[in-house]
Amino acid sequence: MRLALLALTLTIGASAGGREPRLDPASPAQTRPAAGLSGKVDELFKQWQSTDSPGAAVLVIQDGRTVHSRGYGMANLEHGVPNRPDTVFDIASVSKQFGAMAIALLEADGRLSLGDDVRKYINEVPDFGSRITLRHLVHHTSGIRDWPGTLALGGWNFEDVISFGQILRMAFHQRALNFTPGDAYVYSNTGYNLLAEVVTRVSGKPFRQFCEERIFKPLGMTRTHFHDDHTELVLNRAESYRPGTGGQFRHAVSNLTALGSSSLFTTIEDLAKWIDNYHAASPIVGGRAVIDRLHERGRLNSGTMIAYAFGQGIGEYRGLRSVSHTGGWAGYRSVLQRFPDQRFAVVILANTATMNPTVLAQQIADLYLADRLGAASAAAPPPAPAAQPGTKPWQPTAADLKAFVGEFRSEELQTSYTLEVREGRLVARHFRTGDFAFRPTQQDRFDAPAVGQVLFVRGASGGIEAFTATTDRVRNLRFDRVRR
Repeated sequence: MRLALLALTLTIGASAGGREPRLDPASPAQTRPAAGLSGKVDELFKQWQSTDSPGAAVLVIQDGRTVHSRGYGMANLEHGVPNRPDTVFDIASVSKQFGAMAIALLEADGRLSLGDDVRKYINEVPDFGSRITLRHLVHHTSGIRDWPGTLALGGWNFEDVISFGQILRMAFHQRALNFTPGDAYVYSNTGYNLLAEVVTRVSGKPFRQFCEERIFKPLGMTRTHFHDDHTELVLNRAESYRPGTGGQFRHAVSNLTALGSSSLFTTIEDLAKWIDNYHAASPIVGGRAVIDRLHERGRLNSGTMIAYAFGQGIGEYRGLRSVSHTGGWAGYRSVLQRFPDQRFAVVILANTATMNPTVLAQQIADLYLADRLGAASAAAPPPAPAAQPGTKPWQPTAADLKAFVGEFRSEELQTSYTLEVREGRLVARHFRTGDFAFRPTQQDRFDAPAVGQVLFVRGASGGIEAFTATTDRVRNLRFDRVRR
C-alpha cells in the first residue's frame, strides 16, 4: 500500500480540553482582532465538525505570541478522544529541521565540518568514486537514493516495520548514485538518516538522547522525542487514519522509525517553543550563529542556489519571506510555516491523510497578515503536453514483447521481477506486489505502476541484458537479466 491521504476536523473548545488563545495582556489593541481572527480559523475547519472524523491541532503565533492553539477532530476514533493542543503527532518530514539542528550544533562544537566526507564517519557508505559531504546530505544534493521509492521498488509495503537499521543497511548496499554529488537537487530522506547516524557516531550518544539533551530539554519540549521503537507506547498520541469505503475511516498503520528524516513525535505546544527559539534575539539552543546557519540555502556545482536550507525551504509567500517544511507519512500530514520578519508562524499537525495543511496554513496567513501580504497571484494553468510531431506511441506486438521475457534481479535490493507476455501485454510478477502490466511508451521503454519509468538495456548483440527503473527520487536502478 502506498502512502494514504485523508482529512477532517472538529473544533474542540476549552470545555473539551482545548485551550483558548494565549494573548498578551499588555497589548489590548491586539486582543480583539486576534480573538476575531481565531474564530475565522475555526471557520476554515468547520467542514470537519464531527466526532466521527480525525482532524488536526493548529497553532498560530503572531508577533511572537500564541494567538490560536486549538484541536479539531478526533485523535482516536475508537475511544472518542479529541485532538487537543497537547496531543502528540508524528510530524513526518518536518522532523528534518531537528536533524539539521543536531548537525549544526556539532559543527558549532568543532566536532565536525560540513565539508567532511560522510565516509569519514560512516565507512559502510560505499565509495562511489565521488565525494559525498555532509553539506550534500543536508541540502539533498548527494545523489543518495530516497529510501521510500527504493523500498517500493523492492516490493516493500509501507505498513511493514521499517526500522532505522533497515534504512541504513539499504543505503550501505546502494550500488550507484542518482547523479554526481552537487550536480542536482533531489530530495532524499536517506541523506537525513545518514546525518542522524553521523550525530550518533560523533557524539557517542544515541541520536534520540543527543536531541533530548541538546535540543528538547533546554527548550522545555517535554512532550517531544524521536521515535526509535515502533512498539513504544506514547501518551496522548493521535492515531493515523485514511479514508475507507462508505465514508468510514481505517487505520493508516505506521511502523516507521526513520530517525533524522522523520519519526519526530511532538505537540503544537512544544513546537511553539521551537519557533520561539528561531525568533528570539538570543536563542537558547544554538545561539544566533547556528540559527543563521540553519537558514543558509544550498548551492549546486553549477553555482545555482537552491531553495532548500537545513531541513527547511526558504522562499516567499505573497511578497513576504517564508520558511517552511511539510510532512506526510501514513495518515499524518504536517506543516510548519514561519514568516521570520513578521515573527509570525502557523503549525498544522493532522492525523488524517486527505488534509492539505499547506493550503490551510496559507489561508491562515491570509487572515493574520492581510495588511502586509502582496497581491495573490493567479494559479498558472498546467502546461500543455509537449507536441512531438511525427512520433507515435510504440505499439509492440506480442512477438516483440517476447524479447523482454525473463527474470530480472537487482543485487542492490536483493529482489527480482519476472516478466512474461499475457494477452498481448508485458506483465511483471513480484512475490510481494503481485502482477502488474508494463505499458509501452517508446522503443524499449515502458511505464509501470510499481516501478516507474523502465528502460531496457541491450547488449552488443542487440539482446536484452537488463532494465533500469527510474522514479521521482530514484534514478536508473538496475535489474540484470538472470534468466530468460
